[in-house]
This record gives sequence, structure tokens and C-alpha cells, in this order.
Amino acid sequence: MSYTLHRGDALTVMKTLPDESVNAVITDPPYNSGGRTSSDRTGRTARAKYVTSGSAHDLQNFPGENRDQRSYRSWLTALLTEAYRAATEHSVAMVFSDWRQEPTTSDALQMAGWTWSGTIPWIKPASRPRKGGFKQSAEFITWGVKGSLEKDRDLYLPGHFIASQPRKDRVHITQKPVEIMQQLVRICPEGGTVLDPFTGSGSTGVAALREGRQFVGVELSSHYADVAEQRLLQATQHTLTQDDFVLAGPEA
Repeated sequence: MSYTLHRGDALTVMKTLPDESVNAVITDPPYNSGGRTSSDRTGRTARAKYVTSGSAHDLQNFPGENRDQRSYRSWLTALLTEAYRAATEHSVAMVFSDWRQEPTTSDALQMAGWTWSGTIPWIKPASRPRKGGFKQSAEFITWGVKGSLEKDRDLYLPGHFIASQPRKDRVHITQKPVEIMQQLVRICPEGGTVLDPFTGSGSTGVAALREGRQFVGVELSSHYADVAEQRLLQATQHTLTQDDFVLAGPEA
């Protein structure tokens, strides 16, 4: 399997992709988590939002975390519209968000032309507790389809996932577990192409290559593009095993 990693702005690169050239879109956009108000979401860095104060690691920030909810919806709609154009019929789009942004994410998905088909919870056991209230222990994957699902595929995937963020060799603030991403990329037909406009450290691409899919990624941060390139290259050179990742405990 092969991959292509574009370095640059996601929307700019997306406009250059050929029509009907990808078979699934799986991505975790910078969705401005961390507050109810515009100032809460735009007044802090990504690290301040996603990393526990005093955490031992020093992972780099990433750009794009300064949009309020209205501009985020407009921007995400434009991006998912380009993804819709670049996707083949029956393609599925999957977009990560938190509870604050899940409603506007489903709006953007539908405004872009995708048929909203559900919301998948990703439950994280090692998430932060909340004094006096319920633990905020889940992210959400809003998904939709271009046209209709392919009826001829003998495919049955889970409706939820339980796993904590990677701890061993963690290289990104919001890094996703490869074992979850491997299940998500199976929505793409074998040999097909998975697109991730926000590649980050490359977990979607690693999962796609491991599962026999092609991968096209876009990453704006030069630092994380370098990290992703290294991981993607390694994924093309050997088969990962269970020893390549471990589930995370609470941040140290």
C-alpha cells in the first residue's frame, strides 16, 4: 500500500484533489474544544486545552484552534464539501468532535451534502474526573455517507469504542489509538483510498496502510508533518504488532 502526504492548508489542498478519487474520509479537525463561550475556545493554546496542567510530556501545539463555533461550522462545511466532491459514491465521512461541537459537526456534515448516519461514542477510561458531576469520558465520531452505503459488502463494524489515548511513544496532544483507527478504516473497501485532511501524527494513515488501504493526508504543521512522514514510512516497511502500542493510563 502507498501513501501521499501533502504539507499545507487542508482546504487549499482539498480543492486540488480529483473528483471521486477517495473512498473514505476519516479525520479529527481542530474543533476548538475546551469551553462554552467563544473566548473560552479561542483564548488558550491547544496544549492548554487538551493537556493536564503539570503534565510531564512537552508535546507541541498545533494550529487551527482559534475559531469560534460559527466560523468553525462555516469552515468545516467548506472542507467537507470538497471532501464530498473528492469522494466516490457510497463513501463514508467520519469526523471526530467533543460534546460541545458534536451538534455543529452534524450540521456541517449535512450542509456539505453527506447523509448523516449516526454518532459513534469513543469512551476513554483514563479521562479526567469532574468534581461534583459526571465524568467527561467520551469523544464522538459523527459519520455520514455519500448517497447510500454499499449494500453488497459483508461488513459489520462496532457502534462504539473503548480505549484510552496512546501512552507509549505518544507524539501528539490529541493522538488517537491505532487499534481504534484500524477498525474505522475498514469502512473503506480493501485497496481503496482513505483521506485525512488533518493528519496530525499520522495515526489514520498508519491504520489505513496496516489494513491494506491507500492513504492521502494533509498536514499544516511542519513539525507534525515530519512526525507523520516518519510513522507512515515505517508502516510501509513492516507490519505493526500489539507491542507497537499500549493503552494509556492517566497522564503523568
